[in-house]
Amino acid sequence: MLYEKWKSRSGHGSLAGHMGKGISWVGMLWKEGGWGGRLFSGIIGLLLLLSALYLGRSAAGYLSARDGSRRNVSGENVVVTDTRKCVVIDAGHGGDDPGKVGINGALEKDINLEIANRVKFYLEANDIKVVMTRESDEGLYEPSASNKKVQDMKRRIALIEENNPQVTVSIHQNSYSEEYVHGAQVFYYNNSTQGQKLAQYIQTGLVEMADPENKRQVKANDSYYLLKKTGSVIVIVECGFLSNETEAEKLCTPEYQDRVAWAIHMGILRYLNE
Repeated sequence: MLYEKWKSRSGHGSLAGHMGKGISWVGMLWKEGGWGGRLFSGIIGLLLLLSALYLGRSAAGYLSARDGSRRNVSGENVVVTDTRKCVVIDAGHGGDDPGKVGINGALEKDINLEIANRVKFYLEANDIKVVMTRESDEGLYEPSASNKKVQDMKRRIALIEENNPQVTVSIHQNSYSEEYVHGAQVFYYNNSTQGQKLAQYIQTGLVEMADPENKRQVKANDSYYLLKKTGSVIVIVECGFLSNETEAEKLCTPEYQDRVAWAIHMGILRYLNE
């Protein structure tokens, strides 16, 4: 899987490593003759120049990333505007709130975060700015809050409104009293034409790329708190039923999480590119 391969990478070869190999090679030439010494000095100078340029460029990029500004040739600060499209990915639940507990003991909050991280990875590979409501197993509440759930939801909404995204996608898992019920389903807010369109793109992708036997259709909803209180285009993706043994097992595997995440990200891209 692309996402898993990316996570396991240890990093690319550094400039210093390549410089070291070059220096060792020309050092051998230098020992063998006088002309080698002049060649050695020239190459060392060139490598030091390249190193300085590389470090200078890295430092400039680091400062840019920190303060959102750059200096032009006159030394003046120039504000850099991020023109990328923005998507908020909300991994539902977290912290003291596990969400649904699967028939196999799996916690919804963990699966939500795994899928959300994969969606983030694929979107960023397409130059989309991604804002996550959470990136660890922590809720958005203070430990001393009298109602942690309410504070958590309000903070998620505040984060969404602050970033003013083109799209918000909230990742969840479903559950039902009857074990036979299964299949991913996407919900959108009542009378939201754009929400319905986004939901349909994602639902189609989930069927085509993850579960061809899924017969579920997108569904309007006016009771979900996030749908009601969020001003941007938003959908809630219920990726499957943790109450169904087969689906619960699939949702715990990296392979299926990857397929679900890929389908969600493709639906988002179709919507943004329309």
